Amino acid sequence: MFATLSLLAGGIGLFLLGMVLMSDSLKAMAGESLRTGLARLTGRPFKAMLAGMGATAAVQSSTATTMATIGFVSAGLLSFQNAIGVIIGANIGSTSTGWIVALLGMKFSISSLAMPLLGLGAIMKLLGKHRMALVGLTMAGFGLIFVGIDFLQQAMADMAQRVDFTPFSDSSWRTRLVLVAIGIIMTILLQASSAALATTLAALSSGTIDFDQATSLVIGQNIGTTATALLAATGGSASAKRTALVHLLFNLCSAVLALLALQPLFLYAMQTWAPAMGGVNTAMALAAFHTAFSVLGALVFLPQTSLLAGMASRLVKESAPPALRYLDNSLQSVPALAIAAAEKTLCLGLADSCTLLAHRLQGQPLTPSKSGMPLDKLLIAVDAYLATLPVPQSSSDQQRLIHLLLLMDQTRVLRDDLESIEHAEVLRERPALAELAQRLAPVLERSAQWLADDALALREDVTEELRQISAWVNEQQGAARRAVVEGAANYRVSAAAALEQLTAQRWLERVTKHMTRIANTLGEARALYGG
Repeated sequence: MFATLSLLAGGIGLFLLGMVLMSDSLKAMAGESLRTGLARLTGRPFKAMLAGMGATAAVQSSTATTMATIGFVSAGLLSFQNAIGVIIGANIGSTSTGWIVALLGMKFSISSLAMPLLGLGAIMKLLGKHRMALVGLTMAGFGLIFVGIDFLQQAMADMAQRVDFTPFSDSSWRTRLVLVAIGIIMTILLQASSAALATTLAALSSGTIDFDQATSLVIGQNIGTTATALLAATGGSASAKRTALVHLLFNLCSAVLALLALQPLFLYAMQTWAPAMGGVNTAMALAAFHTAFSVLGALVFLPQTSLLAGMASRLVKESAPPALRYLDNSLQSVPALAIAAAEKTLCLGLADSCTLLAHRLQGQPLTPSKSGMPLDKLLIAVDAYLATLPVPQSSSDQQRLIHLLLLMDQTRVLRDDLESIEHAEVLRERPALAELAQRLAPVLERSAQWLADDALALREDVTEELRQISAWVNEQQGAARRAVVEGAANYRVSAAAALEQLTAQRWLERVTKHMTRIANTLGEARALYGG
């Protein structure tokens, strides 16, 4: 028995090592494009689901996709509702591992697949560089996966003769729920649903367990895969906790649907149609069941993403001011996400400043702040957040940090100008300067929308409009000043009022110039790094 358990442990270990090698290599090959691509490819729930499916299939790890999604939500790169679509897609994408194992690991001679892959992968890793070396590691990872499956099959074949599984052979609800619980525990202990699934497929193929037992285990394993995300979100922001909670709720609800509807249907098909067809490959049938209940969950809950989002928001309350919810300390292990979170926080503060200025220029009542705090306090919070950020190692992250620091400096200058916002009323009330104010106000409102909601369609238009207004202000400043001075000379306005108008005009020139610089800096950063 000890030899069997040792073989089982070794098989699981080799499978996990192969998955880590393959997944890490695929993620390294995807690089920055995986992070920015996932954030870009999520517009509507269906599109978000496809992005989640593609990302998970590409890196062969639903946990990696889910953890990245939690990071994106925390950093403000991805809306919470779109994150639900990504998580649903990751669930479907994770079923690709089961198909790989069922189609290749259980159907063909393991040695004919594993050894050539291991040998060729090792040679490519040793002799190749950069991408070639990563391809070699991916191939070696596949090879180790197949060797692990071979060991699992041998261990399970021996275990079938030594362990009595008859207590779990009846189809009662109690037995099914016990097997679901065992599936949950397997995934939590192994920290990989793919390893738990491979073990189940090996046990099914060797006859250690039957199809009924295997389906219950797979349902439990799908619930257990949420444990990593829940653990990671424990010390995170409210957004991270909500995303992890939705992951749990979706997997639980999908499991209930599978137990009530899909499992009986598959069991009926196996008992009724399989004999008439001369038998069915049970490993393939289990992979199909895994995919079917993930797709069923998506069909039911994808149209209800707003309902899931509302439920999670009610269960997990937001305690921090809106702007500070992105400054999640758990993101600092990934500098790119931490920098993006700090930038998003600054953008919310700038959006408030644009709205405030536009309303003062137009004489409109002030609206509630989107950031929930004054710009100077927000800058202090971002300063404190960046003070604990580890030094970025990649040149890309270093350049992003440089752009962020430049943006912070420009925001401080704008904040100093906004302390004299009473000049806006002077501009509005003086006919000679009112045109300047009226041209700038609508652009500031669109700037606020772009900054607060990351409305990409507005970015280029707003930046170009700010440049044009800045150029127009420079062209008109001489004529406007002469009009003010002539008014004072002709006694239409007092000298004090004329000086006040000239001061207000210079203030507007500075504000326009600083807003244009901020838009240019943000535009350059987004063009280089996405978002």
